[in-house]
Amino acid sequence: MASLTTSIHSACNLNAAFLGDRSGFSVAVAPLGRVRFVRKLVECKESRIGKKPIEVPTNVTITLEGQDLSVKGPLGELSRTFPREVKLVRDESGYIKVSKAVETRRANQMHGLFRTLTDNMVVGVSKGFEKRLQLVGVGYRAMLEGKDLVLNLGFSHPVRMTVPEGLKVKVEENTRIAVSGYDKCAIGEFAAAVRKWRPPEPYKGKGVKYADEIVRRKEGKAGKKK
Repeated sequence: MASLTTSIHSACNLNAAFLGDRSGFSVAVAPLGRVRFVRKLVECKESRIGKKPIEVPTNVTITLEGQDLSVKGPLGELSRTFPREVKLVRDESGYIKVSKAVETRRANQMHGLFRTLTDNMVVGVSKGFEKRLQLVGVGYRAMLEGKDLVLNLGFSHPVRMTVPEGLKVKVEENTRIAVSGYDKCAIGEFAAAVRKWRPPEPYKGKGVKYADEIVRRKEGKAGKKK
């Protein structure tokens, strides 16, 4: 190794002398040194939503076994398995804290998401959720027949949808639908399935829309000027 370093230094000196003789200027030769690589650990920022503790009401029972969480309340029972990037801890005050088990990009993404899902489970079994839809259009109406929701949306046949278990559907004034339950994900999926049959169109606003949805209107074609 020493002989190799000496030969490299000699070659550099000869090259510098050769260039100096031909071009008339001197070339400085710096001694060779060792190149070191420093490994730096970059920590991901903690989610502002994920680090908030979750308050558990007195009428809700929490069962935590490893990565499996079960929540039971007066309205129902929900369970979920969490990924290995996230860990749950229940402190002495009764709050649930969701934290990252590892410092990775995926863990940073899962942190806030599963904190929100956990909070939805606690609120769902204790208070419940509700999603409202509205039918806009001439002849559009809805009705309940047993466990089926029947919609007349301008097709040649009525649309019949079975209400999933754990959900309650109410129809008000034949044009307003209220979907309620303790599972927020199931409520959102069923409401989206109802809306999908006739999404609101942008010219007259006809269709099935959420009660708080704002439909952006478009201007129709102008008539021919005389």
